[in-house]
Amino acid sequence: MTYCVAIKLNAGLVFLSDSRTNAGLDQISTFRKMIVYEKPDDRFMVLLSAGNLSISQSIREILQIEKLKDHEADEGITIWNAKSMFDAARVLGSAIRRVHERDAAALKQAGVDFNVSLVFGGQIKGEGMRLFQVYSAGNFIEATPETPYFQVGESKYGKPVLDRVITPETPLDEAAKCALVSMDSTLKSNLSVGLPLDMVIYDANAFHTDKVVCIDENNPYFRMLHSSWGQKLREVFDSIEDPMWNGEQTEVPLMLHSSRSLPLKKISTPDEKLI
Repeated sequence: MTYCVAIKLNAGLVFLSDSRTNAGLDQISTFRKMIVYEKPDDRFMVLLSAGNLSISQSIREILQIEKLKDHEADEGITIWNAKSMFDAARVLGSAIRRVHERDAAALKQAGVDFNVSLVFGGQIKGEGMRLFQVYSAGNFIEATPETPYFQVGESKYGKPVLDRVITPETPLDEAAKCALVSMDSTLKSNLSVGLPLDMVIYDANAFHTDKVVCIDENNPYFRMLHSSWGQKLREVFDSIEDPMWNGEQTEVPLMLHSSRSLPLKKISTPDEKLI
């Protein structure tokens, strides 16, 4: 299992991935799930992967040499000469289908599904930043202002904080903090996601970045964030009034204790039993 998240903002892009691929009582494996493709002053792209490790590694290798031809006479589109991120995503889809053609039948005979999920984003000179989620069939969707982030892998634990915080106007540093909180929530609830983490922050129109970091259990910022997030959640939880029983209201006894004590709405089943 894994967890990867990528966020597209007006100010830039944030990418974060864990590195755990197998978890058990006596077996934990670590592999990088992020790869950066960079050509200074021309293009900057990041690929995040989840799913079967052998499939994703094959796709990553083929992607660097894959040529997509719409016609036989074409020179061929690669991630290095594509004029748009959309075309680069098409090349990635072609690489996925090539691996599928080569390995899917053998994997099926061995009882293994062709399972891979990818997030691919970046910027090519001449257009704005773009972010795509790519599926195991090679098809993909693009991030929008209404949906400015993508997750792959174990996504459910880290989604609520992203939904509450992230908008296209969110500053990069704040989005990076939110991504790390999202990851921390996932680490807390699922042992199959684990450190170290890889994070890349990309500023719009830079076509390179020096904000690349590997975060392990000794990273002081992540340790502080982990401790503070848990403590602040507890403080907020404790600040909310507890429900209380009011003996004067026998029909709907549960009341919210506040300056205006309002009864909870009655919900009845067909036989009018209160639930």
